[in-house]
Amino acid sequence: MSNVLSNKIDFMLIVSATNANPNGDPLNGNRPRENYDGYGEISDVCIKRKIRNRLQDNDIGEKIFVQSDERCDDGCKSLSERATKFFDSLKKGSIELTDEEKAKKACEKWIDVRSFGQVFAFKKKSKKTKKETEDLDESEGKSVSIGIRGPVSIHQSISVNPVDIVSMQITKSVNSEPSEGKSSDTMGTKHFVSFGLYIVKGSINCQLAEKTGFSNEDAELIKQALQTLFENDASSARPDGSMEVCKFIWCKHNNPNGQYSSAKVHRSVKIEALTENPKTFSDYKITIEKLADLNYEEIL
Repeated sequence: MSNVLSNKIDFMLIVSATNANPNGDPLNGNRPRENYDGYGEISDVCIKRKIRNRLQDNDIGEKIFVQSDERCDDGCKSLSERATKFFDSLKKGSIELTDEEKAKKACEKWIDVRSFGQVFAFKKKSKKTKKETEDLDESEGKSVSIGIRGPVSIHQSISVNPVDIVSMQITKSVNSEPSEGKSSDTMGTKHFVSFGLYIVKGSINCQLAEKTGFSNEDAELIKQALQTLFENDASSARPDGSMEVCKFIWCKHNNPNGQYSSAKVHRSVKIEALTENPKTFSDYKITIEKLADLNYEEIL
């Protein structure tokens, strides 16, 4: 992991959703997320999941620690199993690695760990007898954790305008289980946003990149993943083509700390609705008020 990132990066992604559920809320019947003012939301966790999926896909093929079940490529059924299996493979006889060594090896192994960070939790193992274990003081026999802070931060995404959420009743006209005759249709509800334009903001911090070994090459992979965020992401809630990256702006500073704050860089991109009720991306005007000596790369 040579060539550690040496220039701060800020980025902004403008995403459209058309007749799709960008991010369902499990506590609200899987309706698309919205705030109290009616603006649509996509959680940072949802966006990071999609980035991980893109990094893991065959066209990029990076190793991912936080894998979804359907994309598991190492047979591990949980994060603790994956971590334990990896760290056990690094042992030299009975010699355990230090927490710092474990963190370094994890960053070298998994791109999402050195990008977003991770907390590894473990149980302290004791060779004491049952009676001795019962007499352990409060500092022994407890879980321990290794915390890694990653350089890539993603904001919660908010829509430019309030969104209209449509609810559709759906039915199932076949039997789930063997039975005599045809069972009554099972009723259900499907929710989606008729149209919404969402803004995804993020930054990459050089100081944290140095600690995890995040490189310029890793930054290019993150850029590639963001540019193709919704490839191979289709589902009944998000049919192919219903989610689209409409514009992607990648800003590179000329020093590790950045000559401007991330907030100021993000504010330099203005989005204005051209109609009272926008229905497509073309109903918006995007203006970039470029800051001096900041490299703006408009990828889309």
